[in-house]
Amino acid sequence: MPKIKLTAAAVERLRAPAAGQIDYFDAGFPALALRVTASGVRSWVYFGRVHGKLKRATLGRFPGLTLHEARRKAGQVADAMREGVDPAFAKREARNAVRDSFSAVADEWLKRDQGKNRSVEQVRSAVKRYVLPAWAGRRITTIGRRDVIDLIDSVADRYPSMAHRLHASLHRLFRWSVGRGVLEVNPMADLPRQGAVAKRDRVLTDAELARVWKAAGATAWPFGPIVRLLILTAARREEIGTLRWSEIDGDVIRLEGHRTKNAEPRTIPLSPQALAMIEGLPRLAGSDLVFSTTGKTPVSGWSKAKATLDRAINHESPIPNWRLHDARRTCATGLQRLGFNLQVIEAVLGHISGSRSGVVGVYQRHQFDAEKRQALDAWARHVEALASGEQAKVVPLKKSKAT
Repeated sequence: MPKIKLTAAAVERLRAPAAGQIDYFDAGFPALALRVTASGVRSWVYFGRVHGKLKRATLGRFPGLTLHEARRKAGQVADAMREGVDPAFAKREARNAVRDSFSAVADEWLKRDQGKNRSVEQVRSAVKRYVLPAWAGRRITTIGRRDVIDLIDSVADRYPSMAHRLHASLHRLFRWSVGRGVLEVNPMADLPRQGAVAKRDRVLTDAELARVWKAAGATAWPFGPIVRLLILTAARREEIGTLRWSEIDGDVIRLEGHRTKNAEPRTIPLSPQALAMIEGLPRLAGSDLVFSTTGKTPVSGWSKAKATLDRAINHESPIPNWRLHDARRTCATGLQRLGFNLQVIEAVLGHISGSRSGVVGVYQRHQFDAEKRQALDAWARHVEALASGEQAKVVPLKKSKAT
């Protein structure tokens, strides 16, 4: 272990040993050495004691870390060691703090546990908006039950329904973390849910539906046509918003299981009005997306689009407390009024609950394609009549044999 007066020039002249490694100690800074290996790698190391035990700290490689910078860094390490800090332990803890931070664990959870969840973007958005501002810089192991209660209570005070959903997401995240060995226990185990999901029963009146239809016609592409298709098809927002040309088969939309909420394939017959609208849409060259401003990604900015639509509606008077999703409920209610039975309405909505669930659902495999077409054709005529101020002509229904 030679001890020499290190200078920038002297460091450059040091030769590598034939085998192994050699430490050249700096006469100008006790316990600082340049370690040179047989392969020519040169690293600065500092030797000191923590609670009487000899410790070595690797400071960095030369020439990336110069002699001057190495002496400065060695001084900082020496001060820390005198305070009883083990640099190797501190470095390991720093790495663990980054790896086990709530934000890092949440990112991993979203990718590995939620990646195939259709609502992953909504979950990601809720975590980013309500959780990360409070916990982003904390290790997940430091987050306790009281922290969770305080966070969810603060959300529940403003948005009870969001607090309810956030409780479910965080509970799953912590439970997943226990399974991965990140946590020993789930701080939310047996924690009662805060808030409640408000069950919506909003149905647009005929007059309101006509106003939404007209406002959508005055709203620029792509959201104007999207809203009208949502009304005519009773499809979910994401089903139409991410619609692809390859999913349109003549006068039918065919969605595979990964595109539907219940993971079941779904067909949506297109009424003449809906088909004419689709055929009149612009088509971006080289893109399979029906609605896109880039040709690469589906449309986004639904909140802004809804606000634009509301401004068009509000020229007369506001429509209170309505959402785009209410179009599905409005269609279902309208089809009841037009005389269609529950099984057909559920088929139109793509539901497998109610009359099509359980044992009946296992053995009743009739897809109601003809009945769905009849229902959506009648609904389109009804909407068209409302928009024109006329009375809809309802075609008398034939009783279905497949019930």
